[in-house]
Amino acid sequence: MVKIRLTRVGSTKRPFYRVTAIDERKSRDSRPLQFLGTYDPRPEQEEIKLDIEGIEAWVAKGAQMSGTVRSLVKRARGRAVATVAGGA
Repeated sequence: MVKIRLTRVGSTKRPFYRVTAIDERKSRDSRPLQFLGTYDPRPEQEEIKLDIEGIEAWVAKGAQMSGTVRSLVKRARGRAVATVAGGA
């Protein structure tokens, strides 16, 4: 089964994550099937950059999101709605 989960790529005490689609049997840092975005928790306001359409396509094919990725997608969608509502 394919999972959509985080892969850590930051150095010691400077976390940075990539959101990836990967076979659940592979280790965290193995080669993914596709990169779907990034998550940087370090700045004043965390940066979440996700390919929502890509994530939805993988979920439609049967992929499962990890709990953390599910919450990141929820926050990213909330910010997108707030940006559209605040800008219009």
